[in-house]
Amino acid sequence: MKLTLLSREYCSLCHQMRAALGPYQVQYGFTLEIIDVDEHPELEEKYNELVPVLLGGGTEICHWFLDEARLKAWLEEQVRHKEKGRGMNR
Repeated sequence: MKLTLLSREYCSLCHQMRAALGPYQVQYGFTLEIIDVDEHPELEEKYNELVPVLLGGGTEICHWFLDEARLKAWLEEQVRHKEKGRGMNR
């Protein structure tokens, strides 16, 4: 599992969201990719006023503040999907 945090170095909300993701990362073992939107013009144009933005694949999970309920739902869906895939391979 991989999540992407669109962030800015000087953004306090970005730092808060990154810290809040820590316990979930320990529990679920996902990889967290952090991308500075200011280094990617296309991302800056699309997400400028929404940063920080948390993405799971192509899905926006939340922006500005960590939406724990949406994050948990997304993570649990990924776990179910992975377990279902394992069951089919047996």
